[in-house]
Amino acid sequence: MSFLRRKPKLPAELRPALGKDERVVAWSAVPTPEGERALVATNHGLVLPDGKRLGWHEIHKAAWSGQELRVTPAEPAEDRDEYAVLVDGPVLSFLLLEPGQLPDQVRNRVTRSVAYTSHHTLTTGGVRVVGRRVPGRNGLSWAVRYDAGTPVKLPALVELTGELVSAAQEATAPPD
Repeated sequence: MSFLRRKPKLPAELRPALGKDERVVAWSAVPTPEGERALVATNHGLVLPDGKRLGWHEIHKAAWSGQELRVTPAEPAEDRDEYAVLVDGPVLSFLLLEPGQLPDQVRNRVTRSVAYTSHHTLTTGGVRVVGRRVPGRNGLSWAVRYDAGTPVKLPALVELTGELVSAAQEATAPPD
């Protein structure tokens, strides 16, 4: 009866410090040069083996190959009035020999953090507007990610991007 099987508990020596309302939802051991560490998914984000944390809203992409989890964090390139301009950070790869539910939890939670997304083709390039949920915060966090080759500093493009973000914010605002 597989539904009665319990998932293995995260050993205390691998457990990261958690926030007040934070709980572990999945984990996997990760071999590192320093010894065994854990990659831990919580309800707030992903705790990396080195202890660094990525909120679900800070992850652009997550891909599972069947043995390797590849996570692409979002890095801020510029803060504008109502939104941030994000770029892909260096891809983080983790060999998971016993992944358990971790890859599914990562994929589901990254996906659920996205409340709004739309891609807009521009005369030169394109831009994706994204509104994401952030644990412990009301409202959405707004960001854009430009396609490669898009002239992101062009004043007319900055103005158009602001208009696209404003339209997205209006479309997702709760009714009065």
